[in-house]
Amino acid sequence: MRLSLKRSGKVSTLAAGVTLLLTAGCGGGGESAAPSAAATPSGPAPGATTIVEPTDGPVKRAQADLVIWADDTRSPIIQKIAQRFATEKGVQVAVQQLEFGDIRDNLVTAGQAGEGPDVVIGAHDWLGKLVTNGAVAPIQLGDKTSQFKEVALKALSYDGQLYGLPYAIENIALFRNTALAPEAPKDWNALMDNALKLVKEKKATVPLGLQVGPEGDPYHFYPVHTSFGGGIFATKPDGSYDPAQLTIDDAGGLAFAKALESWSKKKLLSADLTLDIAKEAFNTGKSPYMITGPWSTEDAQKAGIDLAIDPIPSAGGKPAAPFVGVQGFMISANAKNKLVANDFVVNYLGTPEVMKELYDTGKRPPAMISVYDQVKSDPIIAGFGAAGDIGQPLPSIPAMDAVWTEYGHAERDILLGKGDPEKLMKQAAEKIRAKIG
Repeated sequence: MRLSLKRSGKVSTLAAGVTLLLTAGCGGGGESAAPSAAATPSGPAPGATTIVEPTDGPVKRAQADLVIWADDTRSPIIQKIAQRFATEKGVQVAVQQLEFGDIRDNLVTAGQAGEGPDVVIGAHDWLGKLVTNGAVAPIQLGDKTSQFKEVALKALSYDGQLYGLPYAIENIALFRNTALAPEAPKDWNALMDNALKLVKEKKATVPLGLQVGPEGDPYHFYPVHTSFGGGIFATKPDGSYDPAQLTIDDAGGLAFAKALESWSKKKLLSADLTLDIAKEAFNTGKSPYMITGPWSTEDAQKAGIDLAIDPIPSAGGKPAAPFVGVQGFMISANAKNKLVANDFVVNYLGTPEVMKELYDTGKRPPAMISVYDQVKSDPIIAGFGAAGDIGQPLPSIPAMDAVWTEYGHAERDILLGKGDPEKLMKQAAEKIRAKIG
C-alpha cells in the first residue's frame, strides 16, 4: 500500500482505536523527574494509566500535556517512546490511535476547535492542505538535518520551510525476473528489445507490466516521462513546485507523448493492462519486468520469483525519476506547547534506534542515512533506495489535484491511438491550467 496519494477524506472515529495515557512517576515510590519548565501537567494524577474505550463521533483531545495521533501500525512503537519521554520529562503523554487516512482531515477540523493533537504521523503530500489551513508548524531539526536523505527533507518542505521529521521513503522501481532477464537493462531500448524478444519466443506473454487501466496511471508513468527531461511543474528558486508553471506539454512532455505512441504500436505497452493482470503475469513467470512499488514485493517472493529491484531505465536520456512519498512526524500549529512537541519529535523519535524499529515494522527504506546504511545489505531495500535517490517528491501543492485525471486520460488516449500524441498532451495541459486558474 502506498504511503501517500488520495487519502480518505471521511471523518474519523475511534472505532478501531484506543487512547493510552502515559504519565511520569509510575511504580514503587521512586522519585519522578521534575516537570519540564515548558509544560505544566494538566491530566490525571501521576501514576495513572488510562485506557479510553472506543467511542463514536469526532476525535477529541485526550487530557494530557502532549497528545500524539498515530495509526495502529506505529502506535505500539510510539507508545514505548512516549512512556520514556513522560518519565524523563515529568509530563503526561497520550497516544491516540486513528486510521492513518483520517489523520489529515481531523487534524484540520479538531485543531481549529482546540481538540487536536500536538504531534501526528503523516504523509508529505498532506502538506498542501495542512499548511494552507494553518494546521501544522515548521519544525526545527538543528544539527540533525544532515542525518536525513535530501529527497526526504525536500518532500516534507513547503514554500521553503520544513514541516516534518522524515522516517520512511517509498517509490516505485523496476521489478526484474532474473530467470528471464539476468542483467539489469542499461536503458529503455535494452529493456524493450529483451521483453519483445521473450514474447516472440513465447517465453513471456506480457513484455512489461506497466499498469494503465481505465483512467490512465500518471503515478507509474511519471519516471518514464521525466527521462525525457519533462515533468509536471517547474520549481521555484527554493526548490518548491510552482503551480503557475505546468510543464507536461513542454519539449520533454511532447517527446514522451510521441514515445508512448511508438511503444503502443510495438506492443510494449497496452492501455488495457491493470495492476492485477501485470502482477499475475509477473508472478507466474510470464513477464520479465514490472514497474511497481514495495506493496508488490511480498507476492512476487511468495510466488518463488527470483526477484531483483533496479532503478527504472532511462527512455529519453535523462534519469528516470519516480515520485517519492515520505512519511514523517509533524507538529500541529495548535499544539499546546510546541517546544515540548519539538523536543519529543526531534530528540526522542529522531534517533537511529527508533528509526530502525519503524523500518522493521514497515520495511520501507529509512529516511535517516545511518539507518538506511544498516539495512541496505538487503538487495530489495537497496534497489528501492537507489531508485528513490534520483526521485522527485510527489507534489504536495493543492494544484496537483487538478492534474491526475486529465494527465492520465491523455496518456491512455495516446496508447489507444485516439489522436495525435502531441495534440492530446497539449489539450490535457490546457484543461489542467483552466482548473488551476
